[in-house]
Amino acid sequence: QVQLVESGGGLVQAGGSLRLSCAASGRTFSRYALGWFRQAPGKEREFVPAITWSTSNTYYADSVKGRFTISRDNAKNTAYLQMNSLKPEDTAVYYCAAHISGSVTTPRGFGSWGQGTQVTVSS
Repeated sequence: QVQLVESGGGLVQAGGSLRLSCAASGRTFSRYALGWFRQAPGKEREFVPAITWSTSNTYYADSVKGRFTISRDNAKNTAYLQMNSLKPEDTAVYYCAAHISGSVTTPRGFGSWGQGTQVTVSS
């Protein structure tokens, strides 16, 4: 099983950028599709983007298309989420997770959740 640790969150002004990292331990990292999710206070956890193990397929929530980019480096056992043109509504705890089964856009299809990293966008 893979273990995941997120980093790179912080406080940024609207319009700014952040890059989140998801570091994995375990030899099977490259076998998993990976997803990023976020959860704001009082809201359900929601899908952001996902990427398949081959990096040939990526999926994005409509709310982040054109602003966020997901990537992965299997040699470094790390996935990334580049976030540009950040908005106050992007404020949330961001989690990465490994896909287990089913849809790559719903949280229940994922496991091995990281502890999350806080992203706060000020207006």
